Parts: sequence; C-alpha cells; structure tokens
Amino acid sequence: MIPFGLLSPVTGEALHHDTPHSLREGKRGPRWPVVDGIPYLRVGRDDLKAEVLGHLDRGAPGHALELLLADQDDWWTGPPADPATLRDLVREMKYVNLREACARLGWGRVGDYFVHRWSDPTYLAGLALLEAHWNAPLCAFELACGIGHYLRELQGRGVRVSGGDVVFAKLWVARHWVAGQRPQLVCFDAASPHWPIDQAPVDLVMCHDAFYFLPEKARILDCLRKTAGEEGWLALSHIHNSARPGFSAGHAVSGAEIEELFPDGLVYDDDELTRALVEARAPVPAAPAALDHVEAFSVVCGPGMRPAPRPLVDGLTLPREGAHLRLNPLYRPDPASGFAVAWPSERYRDEYAPRATYPLHSGGPETLEATPETIDRARIREFVDLPERW
Repeated sequence: MIPFGLLSPVTGEALHHDTPHSLREGKRGPRWPVVDGIPYLRVGRDDLKAEVLGHLDRGAPGHALELLLADQDDWWTGPPADPATLRDLVREMKYVNLREACARLGWGRVGDYFVHRWSDPTYLAGLALLEAHWNAPLCAFELACGIGHYLRELQGRGVRVSGGDVVFAKLWVARHWVAGQRPQLVCFDAASPHWPIDQAPVDLVMCHDAFYFLPEKARILDCLRKTAGEEGWLALSHIHNSARPGFSAGHAVSGAEIEELFPDGLVYDDDELTRALVEARAPVPAAPAALDHVEAFSVVCGPGMRPAPRPLVDGLTLPREGAHLRLNPLYRPDPASGFAVAWPSERYRDEYAPRATYPLHSGGPETLEATPETIDRARIREFVDLPERW
C-alpha cells in the first residue's frame, strides 16, 4: 500500500481517524465515512454522507454500504440500483462472482465493459503504453481506477499500488473481486476543490480510459503531475478525440489540445498501441497534428518516463509464466466453426469488434498454463488471465 495521507476535499486540511469508521478534520471539523476500509470523500453529497455516518455510528455497516453502493457518477444515465438487490449482494457477497456482482449493482453496459475488459483493445492499448515505457516503478497511483484491472496487473509485478475513483461501488468491487485488500483505495471527485490524497510523489501515475470524462483537464493534470513529483512519470491512455464520433459521453479533446496539455509528452494513436502488442514490436509515437483521424490518443510524459518505446515482448502485456489461463469468455461453442464470438451487446460489438485481437477459435482446451509455447495465444487474448472469482 502507498501510505497516502488524506486531506479534506473541501479545505485541504489533514484528516485523521476519530473512529475506526470515520475521518475528521481537527477536533470538531466535518466527518467523512470509511466503509470496508475505503474512505468516502466525495463533495456535494452531504445528505448521503450524514446518512451513511448515522448507520456506521449505530453499528449498522451493512446499511451504510448499501447506500454507498447505490451512489453513481454524474454521467450515469441508467436506472438506479434496486435497494433489495443491493441488500442481497451485501449479505451474499462471499458466494457471488464478479459477473453476478456487476449485474446486481445494475451496471448494464458498464458491467459488460468491466467483466470483459481483460481482452478489450482499449485495455490492451493501456498495457502496451505502460510496457513500452516501463522503468520498474516501485509504486503507482491510478486516477479513475474503476474495478482495479490495472492495479491487479501492476500489483502482480511487485508494484505497490493505490487507486481513486468517483464511484464507491467500483472501488468496493476492486477490493473484493479484482485487486484484493492491499491497495489503498479512496473515493473522491477529481474536480474537488482540493485533492484529498496528500501528494507524496509516486513513481508512476496513471489514468486509463477516463481522462476525457474529466472537466478542468489542465487543473486535474496539474494534480497528476504533482503526484508524480520531480522524478515520476504519467501514462494516460484512450483519451477520446473530439474530431471523431465516439461511443462514450465526456469532454473529448483535439490533437491541438493534447499538444498544449502535454508539451513534454510522447503521443500515440490508441490503435497503434494495440497493433504493436499483437505484433510484439515497439509502438510508434506521432505528432498530435498527424493524429486528427484517430479515435483516441494515448500519452506518456513527465521527467521519469522511459524516453523511447521498447518492443512489447516480455512485460505487462503478457501473463506471468505459470499463470492459469482461461479461454476468452466471449467465445461460445458453434457447430460450424468450433467456437464463435458471442458479443454481450450490440453496443459492445460495435465498439470493440473492429479492433478485437482474438481470432476465430477452432476448438481445443478451455484452460492453459502460461508457458513460452502458449504465450502467443495469451498475447492476442484468445486466452486470458482472469481473477479467481470472475
């Protein structure tokens, strides 16, 4: 765990535990709940915060958890989660797998995205970006870490990891189904008046498939740079291009804005990163002005970054040797071809099918051990390294 101190997102003053389930500023300042070890430091949720603290103070952490699991970000357009279903999830969580947890949380297409993220091309692009500039960081922080896909991968390589997200339920899923108990997780708004993590420098700061959502990008990027300090580096993947129609809401940016935000950066076409992974070569950066046609940009920057990309042959883009691999769950038996891809939704198919790396599967085992002989099947995500309780 990275031992970040925590600050009030309103005043920037230090927070301390006044009870095992709450944080306070000073002796009489506002309190903030901590549920399942995850501080809830969102601004503008005063009524919810008070109700959660009331349950915690009365010794009812399950009720407090149910309330926070229903809280969503401001971009959410789906129906609210069903309270009875959340109650059952909290009571039965030890017996529920990741797919069922996402379904009970009412995440819909977001749930599809999370449970299949281990093989989607945007996730692979982020891994490729990290591996191309990898310099063996000791500790990393990820903003908008979601359910912890990247945290799990880096933690498995011996990196101390920490993550923040605006949606408490995502962090809770990360803790119990994906990344485990070790990462320090904090629920907060990136656009808070004050970042609540005390910005002790870390080696690597990440924001994958989320930076385009954030308002006030220049201010938030400044916070990310401060978290990386004078010796760290930043990796931001899949930043949507405003010149191209996309599938997600948010505040997309242009190539000119990328150049202005990242004057010290190396910029990539997100698709180039995925292609480089499949072809086991170094990805090729380009000038932002030459990337107006791409769907999304990826960027590395900061004083500590590896200055030139390296070939993607033996690092984060591949599972560790000996890992227990499973057939990509998007495959379904097909009488004509052995196996065929069964997309979880039309939207998922439209977004990812054109760039999917996994080929038609012609049959064979449903599990493999990661070895030098099988590694190419993992490289293209025909087989994937899924969490135990997937």
